[in-house]
Amino acid sequence: MFSKALASGADIVCVELEDGIAPKDKDEARRSGLALFAIPQADDGVERIVRINCLRTAFGLADVQAILATDTPPPALMLPKVMSPDEVVWLDDVLTERAHDTRLHIIIETNAGLEAAHDIAHASPRIDALLFGGIDMAAELRCKNAWESLLYARSRVVHAAASAGIDAIDVPYLDLEDPDGMEREACRVRDLGFSGKGAIHPKQIPILNRVFTPDDAAISHAKRILQAFAEADTGLVVVDGKLIEKPVLREMRRILSIAERLSP
Repeated sequence: MFSKALASGADIVCVELEDGIAPKDKDEARRSGLALFAIPQADDGVERIVRINCLRTAFGLADVQAILATDTPPPALMLPKVMSPDEVVWLDDVLTERAHDTRLHIIIETNAGLEAAHDIAHASPRIDALLFGGIDMAAELRCKNAWESLLYARSRVVHAAASAGIDAIDVPYLDLEDPDGMEREACRVRDLGFSGKGAIHPKQIPILNRVFTPDDAAISHAKRILQAFAEADTGLVVVDGKLIEKPVLREMRRILSIAERLSP
């Protein structure tokens, strides 16, 4: 499954040790999951992550102990149900003590985590992304798992991630038979400020890649704006009849940076 996932077109592939694994299978999953990284990984541009169990559980502590015991740790860890920045600081400290350069992706899916999202995002320089765990969050908030009900929570995650200069990744869309609904939701979260969206099946990936990849029109527009500011040397320019201020340059540079990575 791991090799197939790496060839699926996803930017990130996550090995699951948490909710997708039954308690009786946790030890075997941990051994098998970490063993994958004893083998040198291809330089294929796909980020590898292991989602461990919550750090406030015995399973989570066992995951960390196993990671500290290996000389070939995963390149990144996904931390579920994070409630405070202290959890992240502690993990950063023990990874640093072991001289592991493992990166971190933090799931915001609890009320406490949402309240502390800003501080969590700034808790460690190892953090690459905040992920919005919409299913657990809806249960925590006692609300419907719907766009309108979760808009406030999503917005707080985007705010926290942007404040730290890291990515925000949205929850997977669970209805595999509703690709149009997933595409609509993906467009909404993209426009809200998310960098990407999780997938639970390979057939979702082409749609998500299309939504989150700048098209030729967006790339051309970004180039025109950057050129206009370079030539005008001022804080305001007019491009395509629209007044554009200098803070927009950051987003235009981000679009071109993505485009450059996609170029052969």
